[in-house]
Amino acid sequence: MNQDDTSRQAAADEQPDPGRRRTLSCLASWSGAAIVWTVSGGIPHALGAGNAAPAAMDGNALTFVQISDTHLGFHKEANPDVVGSLRQAIADIHALPQAPAFVLHTGDVSHLSKPEEFGLARDIFKEIRVDRVHTIPGEHDAIDDGVGGYLKFFDHDGKNRAWYSFDQGGVHFIALNNVLNFNMGRLAALGEEQLAWLKSDLAGVSHSTPIIVMAHIPMWTVYEPWGWGTADAAQALALLRPFGSVTVLNGHIHQVLQKVEGNIALHTARSLAYPLPTPGQAGVGEPGPVKVPAGELGKLLGTRQITVVPGEHRLAMIDKPLLR
Repeated sequence: MNQDDTSRQAAADEQPDPGRRRTLSCLASWSGAAIVWTVSGGIPHALGAGNAAPAAMDGNALTFVQISDTHLGFHKEANPDVVGSLRQAIADIHALPQAPAFVLHTGDVSHLSKPEEFGLARDIFKEIRVDRVHTIPGEHDAIDDGVGGYLKFFDHDGKNRAWYSFDQGGVHFIALNNVLNFNMGRLAALGEEQLAWLKSDLAGVSHSTPIIVMAHIPMWTVYEPWGWGTADAAQALALLRPFGSVTVLNGHIHQVLQKVEGNIALHTARSLAYPLPTPGQAGVGEPGPVKVPAGELGKLLGTRQITVVPGEHRLAMIDKPLLR
């Protein structure tokens, strides 16, 4: 499978048939190495990792890192040391040739939404040598008290809600909460209040401004029987479609997949805790942590470095496993 075929099949029919399952499995496998995506006019093109160098060396470029699904508090066989995995990721971030401006965490900060797990996360995030770690909640962060417990530790704009926006480096960033009313096997949603807020937030943004959205669950239906999608994503994407360059960063499924819808590029990310099955994997009723040999685990976990170059409308992504 070549790179062009991969991109076309990722945007193909989303029905969970065997052919689609093979396609998604191929995508997950192909995405296991470091990959750079250069986005022109919102359309990603796959390049070799070395092609990212011009973007990274641009002094005006905005570079940041995406991490996801740290699941602090998880202690089972699939990864008995998630704190160690997070600290390895932090070491990788500190070793980058260009220091990132900040880190985006796309949800499931904790495993059981316990205060001690959120507190541990907050303390470890302070070890990252960046200005700020921007987070959003995953469904594991909303188990006991909705997002109330999460917000006691990660209320980014002081408005006691789990969605917000900010501007940096000429880019408009939008953080969404799409784990409302989450139930396994059913698509969660953003909800009318958040969609209304998104419409209002975008009203003051120029259509030429690059938009980067972070939401935990994929903003397209990867596999509905497992709840891997967002019920009202189409309404949010309709609000984003007028903008020339939109990138959506998701977590939740613990593997790298991508889809392109016109000028909107959607990407899921690896976890820093444990792998999950590929969508629709035979014999899997509900997705759960996958145990692999200890020497293989780091290859299935990782971080993503993202660089935005002003004036060139291109965005480069490098997905890096923890062990290389």
